Amino acid sequence: MNEYLTDKQEAVLKFIEEYQSTYGKSPTIKEMKEKFQVSSDNSILKHLKALQEKGYLEKDDTPRGIKLLESVKQKLIGGGVSLPILGSIPAGGPVVTDEYVNGWMSVGEDLAKNNKDFFMLEVTGRSMIDAGIYEGDLVLVNTKKEAKDGDIVVALIDNENTLKRLVKQGGKIYLKAENKEYEDIHPIEELVVQGTVTSLIRRYS
Repeated sequence: MNEYLTDKQEAVLKFIEEYQSTYGKSPTIKEMKEKFQVSSDNSILKHLKALQEKGYLEKDDTPRGIKLLESVKQKLIGGGVSLPILGSIPAGGPVVTDEYVNGWMSVGEDLAKNNKDFFMLEVTGRSMIDAGIYEGDLVLVNTKKEAKDGDIVVALIDNENTLKRLVKQGGKIYLKAENKEYEDIHPIEELVVQGTVTSLIRRYS
């Protein structure tokens, strides 16, 4: 790529690279408009189109529309173990596709040994606030670690995903919320542990 970039195109590309490096995903058009203080989508879209035509970025079919830059991929891979940040998990277990991946994050090998047995899950809701887990937090999940009584787990219970504390009592297994406003969840048909939470990551913006 030796195509000349205008000052504005270079600024847009730099912002995308910095955003991807920080969050593991691309900025939205709205976020780019706010960054460059413009009101029209077209003023951003024309720069993105030019960057694409000059080979500096690739578009994709995700809601954010821009693939990770090659430079960012190398940073994520080279800085530790690059893990997908999932917003939800299908019944068959963690799936790394655009439908489920909200971004990527690099963590040290002391937290995750590989990206095959670990993933990140973005927390939604308030059901675990008494355990210090809040909406927007990221939990690191180990799919191979055996879940013991009292562990916080990601589980599929009667075909619905949830993050709760696992309770094994009197030969029965159920899920307990860490918020007195939420009731315990007892499986009607099936409870499948999809992974055990081993770490919590909180990002401040």
